[in-house]
Amino acid sequence: MKLVLFDCDGTLVDSVRLIHEVMARTFVAFGYKRPDVSATKSIIGLTLDIAIARLQGKPHVDEEAVAMTAHYKSIFPEVRDEADMQTPLFDGIKPLIETLAGHEELLLGAVTGKSRRGLTHILAVNDFAPYFIVSRTADDCPSKPHPAMVTECCDETGMDPHDTIVIGDAVYDMQMAKAAGATAIGVAWGYASVEELLAAGADAIAHHPNDLLSHIL
Repeated sequence: MKLVLFDCDGTLVDSVRLIHEVMARTFVAFGYKRPDVSATKSIIGLTLDIAIARLQGKPHVDEEAVAMTAHYKSIFPEVRDEADMQTPLFDGIKPLIETLAGHEELLLGAVTGKSRRGLTHILAVNDFAPYFIVSRTADDCPSKPHPAMVTECCDETGMDPHDTIVIGDAVYDMQMAKAAGATAIGVAWGYASVEELLAAGADAIAHHPNDLLSHIL
């Protein structure tokens, strides 16, 4: 048996346009300039309040970051519903998940800096909910790279971290996996570079979703 845990943003879905636009509107609402897309990409994967504080160059979350987090969450649904703000699956992800779900020796799960509501939405609109039997979100655990998301999924499923594979596009995903004692596989189609993923401890790099099959099966 293996437990396979997927990150969401940048791994399953291409959501940088939406995340950046919501973040930019939040910063403008609080009197700041719109952050660069590259800056937004660098914090995707972190819990939202920590991400906002980091974008502001703050060492920790303060009251303003908490207020900005609440604002971000309040406008997110309306921005997500705009016609040009969809979050499509990356090419090859749907057949990959369906293939993996057909193997009884594999358990699939999600570990994400999204909210529980956000993850539920992504799984529902892509018909993935029946396949993902365990998940942890920003509402459940400390922010990545803390290992809790992985270790709690392991505890819930009765799996050992050494039999667990974490798949993600961010440095934080790789660091989280290694801290938990799991295998870390970076994906090249997301928001961090291959070099950054390897430096963060990635055991392997997948350049297309099909590449993951050889690392999992």
